[in-house]
Amino acid sequence: MLIFKLFRRDEWLQFKAMGKTKGAPIDIADGFIHFSKSNQLQETARKHFKDENDLILVSCDADILKPDLKWEISRGGDLFPHLYRQLYLEDITSQIEIPKMDGMHKFPDTL
Repeated sequence: MLIFKLFRRDEWLQFKAMGKTKGAPIDIADGFIHFSKSNQLQETARKHFKDENDLILVSCDADILKPDLKWEISRGGDLFPHLYRQLYLEDITSQIEIPKMDGMHKFPDTL
């Protein structure tokens, strides 16, 4: 199963340069890296990235992140994947830019 993480462009560029990341400031404060399932992405973008234009969406295979990946109840009682370790570039299976159109982030239809 693929899970997804949104990065601001500067966070993504720093991640690429370092080869690893502890995540965004909210991830560091919470002690884990926040991921979303595909059906959670629109709400995650709306809630946490509404004023951001340059987002990068990365995907990871949830099975590869075990045992450091935990599924925990969050927004609306839904289960969200949380990674309790650094994320490494080799964990990334794909990355794409997410444009903003008419004030909304446009995710690929294939998700």
